[in-house]
Amino acid sequence: MAGILNKIGTTLEMIKWEHSIFALPFALTAMLLAAGGVPGWRYVIWIVIAMVSARSAAMAFNRWADADLDAENPRTRSRAIPAGLLSRKFVLGFTVVAMAIFLLAAAELNRLTLELAPVVLVVLLGYSYLKRVTQWSHLGLGLALGLAPTAAWIAVRGSLDPRILVLTAAVTFWAGGFDVLYACQDYEHDRGAGLHSLPQAMGLTAAFWTARGMHLAMLALLVWFGLLFGFGWAGWLGVCAVGILLAYEHAIVSPRDLRRLNAAFFTMNGVIAMVFFGFVTADLWLKR
Repeated sequence: MAGILNKIGTTLEMIKWEHSIFALPFALTAMLLAAGGVPGWRYVIWIVIAMVSARSAAMAFNRWADADLDAENPRTRSRAIPAGLLSRKFVLGFTVVAMAIFLLAAAELNRLTLELAPVVLVVLLGYSYLKRVTQWSHLGLGLALGLAPTAAWIAVRGSLDPRILVLTAAVTFWAGGFDVLYACQDYEHDRGAGLHSLPQAMGLTAAFWTARGMHLAMLALLVWFGLLFGFGWAGWLGVCAVGILLAYEHAIVSPRDLRRLNAAFFTMNGVIAMVFFGFVTADLWLKR
């Protein structure tokens, strides 16, 4: 039992489960908007379980699928599978358990969430193979995160409102943009390994401009989203704060200096998601 718990701990470290914070605040934002407030703790608990288990399944599967590639990449060869800390069999088993928990959470929410859950899993697991076939794989990751608000809306309402798709599009471009930046670290490796990415296809400078374009698209979509849902001053402050934080993220990295990329990727994007959620929550509270 101690050995299994140690392996689970190593797996959670490998998949950086705490980074569920990236998409979770957007899912909770959609949940609050769908309910016009907090919908009840049962919804909150199962939505959080669904989000964390879905991301855990996706990340564990990604590490399983990429184990051989990670072993060849100097940046990633210390990850748990290539380093021999975990077996591929154990990680695949963890993936299956996480998928089962996700399906259970979907079933506990409503029938439509359960019916759509397999589609979500196809998107989440399929992302791992996109970089083998297309340089636009970054948008595949973006969609994997972008599904979160739409899924949370359906979890509360049991139906789809097209307005929430605007937030899904915004999150897709946001996550796709920061994945383009993150892929700049593997520019040389991807070229040699025959993997596809925008940095590998376009070069670092063009990739940075593409990421900026994606993040500008995100801001435009957030403005549209705010108009659709009638944001008050607090909601619009949240959109402005996201814009300022994105500008700062792009200011601390450049094609010639990637040293602070991890700070931009992990710290700032978690802050961006939480700040937007906080301001929209305040906006809803002030309207009551």
